[in-house]
Amino acid sequence: MSKENNTISKPFYNTTIPIAWKIKTLNELGAFSKGKGILKEQVISEGLPCIRYGEIYTTHNFIIKEFKSFISEDVASESKEIRGGDILFAGSGETAEEIGKAVAYIGNEKAFAGGDVIILSTIKEVNAEFLSYALETDLSKKQKRVLGQGNSVVHIYPSDLSKVKIPLPPLPEQLTIANVLFWMDTAIIQNNQLIAQKELQKKWLMQNLLSGRRRIKKYVKNNLCQKTNLGELPVDWKLKTLLSILNPVRKSLVPEQAEMYQQIGIRSHTKGIFYKEKVSGADLGDKSVFWIEPNCFIVNIVFAWEHAIAKTTENEFGMIASHRFPMFKPKEGVMDLDYLLYYFKSLRGKHLLGLASPGGAGRNKTLGQSEFVKLQIPVPSLNEQIAIAQVLQAADKEIQLLKTKTKKLHDQKKGIMQVLLTGRKRLNLNN
Repeated sequence: MSKENNTISKPFYNTTIPIAWKIKTLNELGAFSKGKGILKEQVISEGLPCIRYGEIYTTHNFIIKEFKSFISEDVASESKEIRGGDILFAGSGETAEEIGKAVAYIGNEKAFAGGDVIILSTIKEVNAEFLSYALETDLSKKQKRVLGQGNSVVHIYPSDLSKVKIPLPPLPEQLTIANVLFWMDTAIIQNNQLIAQKELQKKWLMQNLLSGRRRIKKYVKNNLCQKTNLGELPVDWKLKTLLSILNPVRKSLVPEQAEMYQQIGIRSHTKGIFYKEKVSGADLGDKSVFWIEPNCFIVNIVFAWEHAIAKTTENEFGMIASHRFPMFKPKEGVMDLDYLLYYFKSLRGKHLLGLASPGGAGRNKTLGQSEFVKLQIPVPSLNEQIAIAQVLQAADKEIQLLKTKTKKLHDQKKGIMQVLLTGRKRLNLNN
C-alpha cells in the first residue's frame, strides 16, 4: 500500500475516507431477494436451519454463529434458501434501531430465510463479514433509519436498502478489518458465556444455601435434619413467620402543595428501585404517601408475584412512595436484611409471594399484606444468615465485574469499528 494512498482522503458524508476506498451503494454490491414463509408454529426443535426476521435483532449479532430455529423439509420447500456470503436484513421492526439490522451468513449448511427477511447475495469483491460490520456503524444505521417507513411497526424494503452507501476498501483490507472485529466479538461472546456460567452457579448456591442443603462449615453443629412444611431443614434452623421477624414501617406525611417530592418505583424480576420524576405536593393531592425508611425490605404489592421486591438504602432517604409500596424492617438481632432479600429473590421466595397474591393476572394479583406476614421462611442463626448473604454478595460482585468487562469490550469495539470502517485508522496488511 503506498504512502500516498494512506494519507490522501476524500469526503464521505460528514467524514472522510481514504482515497483508495470506493463509495458503493448496496445495489452495486450484490443482488436483493426476499425470504419467504416460515410461520412461528412451523418452527421445530430439529430439522433444517432457518432464520426469521425477529431473530436478526434479538438473537444474532453481525454474524450467524449458530441457528436457533429449524423447519421441516416440507416447509423448506416453500421457503427461500440462503447461501454463504449472504447478508440478511430485518425488513420489519418495532423501533428505528431494529429496522434494517444486518447479519452475515458465512456457513455452508443448507439454510432458509422466512418472510420479512431481506437477502443481499454479495458479489465476490465483497467480504460478507466486513459488510455486516460496515452496515452497523452509526452512519449506516442513520441512513437506514431515514429510509424506514411506518410508526408502530417500521418497514424497510430492498428498494430502500439499495440506496445505502458504504465506504469499501480493497478486498484484502476488508478481510483484515473483519478478522480484527471477529476476534473482538469472540472475546465478548466468551465473557458472556462466563457470565451465564457464573449466574447458574449463583442460582445453585441460592437454592442450596437458603434451604440448608449446603452449609458453611463453621456453623454446622451436626448433620441432623427436621421435617417441615418447607421440606427438610437443619435441626438448628427455625421456621418463622414474617410477622415474627419483621416490623412494618409506615411514616406518613401530608404533602405541602409548593414542595417537590421524589417518588420511587420497583422494577419487576428483582431489578431494584428506580426513581420517578419529581411531583409537587399539589399534584399529589389526597394521595396516601409515605416517607422512605432506609434499610427496609420493600415490595410493590401490585407486582409482587412478578418479583417486584428490593431493599431501601440511604440513597432513598427523603423520598416517598405510595401505599402500594409497604416497607418492613428486620427485627434487630433476629433477621439480616440481605439474607431476607436473597431468600425472596430465590425461586422459593417468588413462589411464596405468588401464594400471598391471589387472583387472576396482572393488577388482579395484588399481594395481601395480612397473608404476606403469615408466610414462613427458614431462619438460621443471625451469624449464619450474614455469612450466607456474604457468599451470595461475592457471587453477585463477580458477575457484575464480568458484566462491566463486557460493556468495556463493547465500547472498545464500537470505537474501533468507527475508525477502522472509515479508514481513520489503517491496519498493516503485511502482518
